Amino acid sequence: MIQVKKKKRVIIITDGDLYALKAVEYVAKEIGARCISMSWGNPSRLTGDDLTSMILSTPYDPVLVMFDDCGYCGEGAGEQAMRIVSGHPEVEVLGAIAVASKTHLAEWTRVDVSIDRFGELSEYGVDKGGLPDMEIGRIDGDTVYSLDELNIPIIIGVGDIGKMAGRDTVEKGAPITKQAVELILERSGLYESKSRENTD
Repeated sequence: MIQVKKKKRVIIITDGDLYALKAVEYVAKEIGARCISMSWGNPSRLTGDDLTSMILSTPYDPVLVMFDDCGYCGEGAGEQAMRIVSGHPEVEVLGAIAVASKTHLAEWTRVDVSIDRFGELSEYGVDKGGLPDMEIGRIDGDTVYSLDELNIPIIIGVGDIGKMAGRDTVEKGAPITKQAVELILERSGLYESKSRENTD
């Protein structure tokens, strides 16, 4: 009998500064996932091939991975790495968390839903501070240029991870980041199955 190799399930996060690292690491630990800590960097320092190797080698599932372009116009290092990871046959992208920024380059992506800094779901985008924006279904950021082309099941817009006027700090449990990750897991059906595993 031929065994089909199980794909490694990944959540993409389009932010990679130190605040994001601390928040994503915290949330990953809270939900029993794994953050690829070496994926942090502003801009991203590791290639898509490097990150894919790390993703496939971790025994944890799902895996949270950060990508950051640091304001590079067009497809920067973070987005190039994102494209390689997303296209790997052994990787299944469950969703992406699109992080708003004060980019002057007018890069944007569609979002299926946003979470503002008060934890409210909205059809509108949000700004860097996590406040609702004027645009419906889109968010401005500096590492979101390629998201629309990657066939990602769900894209969630949030403000600046680990910040949002102090409402998403690790000290407060990074609640907005955690809510975004949990929403992706819930939409993918993985959150329910992981909850059952924990109660069995």
